[in-house]
Amino acid sequence: MPFYVPERALELLRKGSGRADATFRDDQAQAIRHVVEGRGRLLVVQKTGWGKSFVYFIATKLLRDAGQGPVLLISPLLALMRNQIAAAKRMGLRAATINSDNLEDWTDVEAKLGSDEIDILLISPERLANERFRTQVLVGIAGRISMLVIDEAHCISDWGHDFRPHYRLLERIVRTLPPNLRLLATTATANNRVMDDLAAVLGPNLEVSRGDLNRTSLTLQTIRLPSQAERLAWLAEQLATLEGHGIIYTLTVHDANQVADWLKTRGFNVEAYTGETGDRREELEQALLSNQIKALVATTALGMGYDKPDLAFVIHYQMPGSVVAYYQQVGRAGRALESAYGILLSGEEESRIADWFIKTAFPTRQEVADVLDALEREHNGLSVPELLSRVNLSKGRIEKTLALLSLESPAPIAKQDSKWQLTAAILSEGFWARAERLTALRRGEHRQMQAYVSLPFGEHMGFLIRALDGDSSVVNPPALTPLSTHVNDDLVRDAVAFLRRTSLPIQPRLQWPAGGMPLSHMKGKIPENLRAQPGKALCTWNDAGWGQLVKQGKYRDSHFADSLAAACVKMIHEWSPQPTPTWVTCVPSLRHPDLVPNFAQRLAAALNLPFHRLLQKTDNRPEQKTMENSAQQARNIDGSLALNGQAVPDGPVLLIDDMVDSRWTFTVAAWLLRKGGSGEVWPLALSQTGSDQ
Repeated sequence: MPFYVPERALELLRKGSGRADATFRDDQAQAIRHVVEGRGRLLVVQKTGWGKSFVYFIATKLLRDAGQGPVLLISPLLALMRNQIAAAKRMGLRAATINSDNLEDWTDVEAKLGSDEIDILLISPERLANERFRTQVLVGIAGRISMLVIDEAHCISDWGHDFRPHYRLLERIVRTLPPNLRLLATTATANNRVMDDLAAVLGPNLEVSRGDLNRTSLTLQTIRLPSQAERLAWLAEQLATLEGHGIIYTLTVHDANQVADWLKTRGFNVEAYTGETGDRREELEQALLSNQIKALVATTALGMGYDKPDLAFVIHYQMPGSVVAYYQQVGRAGRALESAYGILLSGEEESRIADWFIKTAFPTRQEVADVLDALEREHNGLSVPELLSRVNLSKGRIEKTLALLSLESPAPIAKQDSKWQLTAAILSEGFWARAERLTALRRGEHRQMQAYVSLPFGEHMGFLIRALDGDSSVVNPPALTPLSTHVNDDLVRDAVAFLRRTSLPIQPRLQWPAGGMPLSHMKGKIPENLRAQPGKALCTWNDAGWGQLVKQGKYRDSHFADSLAAACVKMIHEWSPQPTPTWVTCVPSLRHPDLVPNFAQRLAAALNLPFHRLLQKTDNRPEQKTMENSAQQARNIDGSLALNGQAVPDGPVLLIDDMVDSRWTFTVAAWLLRKGGSGEVWPLALSQTGSDQ
């Protein structure tokens, strides 16, 4: 059995931290010794910045020095893995990862694992569900693994703020581990309920090392600014005087991009960082680390484990859904500074967003029944694309339903190659009981955060610590003065103008859906001379710019405001489609027969163009917004549109509709107009729904 060597451990700490005078924090050395000497399974609950990664990296190095096998580290985020690999290499560890971003490295990594040239392998929990990884990689090293590390272990808990379904696989893996295999789990945020969950999953005899949650360097403040324009104005004013560099968190990808774009127009060097950032993620992480940019405007894609000790501020553009999520994110700031700000801006849209996240966390009984019924009718199973054509659910809902059902034990479905099939197992009622329990818990978490927002200055840290079942008696008064809650009226007006100046592209569809359009006898590639041209949407439905006015016009006033027509005229002039439209038409509706034609006629008059009402609805179908995926939306429009028999002008045409989601309505309408003799068809929608598949 390897022994803990204090001098070697301290040497590794100083090498890894780059500080010749570094010393262990309270309980760090004890945790390392515990796992190295195999004294049992250990859960380390310590605040952000305490140095949990030093525990498992130093332990790994000591184990490898003693001739033990490689360590397997389960880590939830690619950004976190990149930081961890860099930190491991500073300590002289040979670290590698197998993940979806480095396919080209897999063969090399697997070869090095086979020849014992890797000290620590980092994987995501989802990799454990990958059959190739389990059979070709894990089986080969399972007998040699000296320690299993589960980072951000709160994700195992059903209650965990970043609930990742595949973390449930760890429960099964842990059950099969030899009782004496070293197991180390780490997290910064675990209240008593999460601790109980982790003890049940990671036991038996899980020992806990739990530290103080207080962050004396953080000055916390909440500011209620209902409108997005007010919050954009506040950010522009405060960022000009805030020292240092930081992170601005948003709840959605759309908001991250919008906030970053706004701040760039005000002269700030910021970038958006989301799950859609792709290849630039590593570059942007490094840019913030090296202070090349003022801030990253990020979703939770930049979260757990991102390590920049001198972050001077973390600002939330909206309220997160739980105390656990907020403590994790705000804890990025002030790790190596005497003082830093953690500011939460609260706005009117956050409850709607939170409600959507809570409602969509689990499939409904009807969604599960629809998927299982479709699979039951196909003995050979169905792929996700095949399910899309049979079930009126979005791709995301189908994939979530399949993932959650496949992780049940026993699972009612299983995957064979690309197809999902039913098993002999029946979905237990325990699945629904857990979903209901978690939904209720998350609603409680949301109410807890609403209480946090209403606190007076100076009471926030104590509230967070109590909510996490820590000791709040040691909380000190904030080190910094509160930031101004005032918003500059001129900046608000500028922000409103910014929110209303954006336009969104509508890309033309190039092919009919898989299986074609049976009623219209169309399939395969859409001929270029019968396609729509690239179009424009004025805004996103119900957004803070024009979106709310579009919604009001459709459902309250039954009339779109003249200001929307003026905004579309301005957008068309800036767009300047070539060849220029010479006439205007619109998409018909049986439910709102005059709404869009009235708007299109006013827009045509403002553009000095003739308006021709040429398209008609031939069949009363469900609204497109009730169709949840592209295949269903295509079938829903198939055969329901036609030309009304009037002569079709031969020039380029502006085709108007109030909303665009799947683009199939525009695709079919353009096909009809082009076949009828029109020139190029330029689609224009007042808003897009954001649900395009």
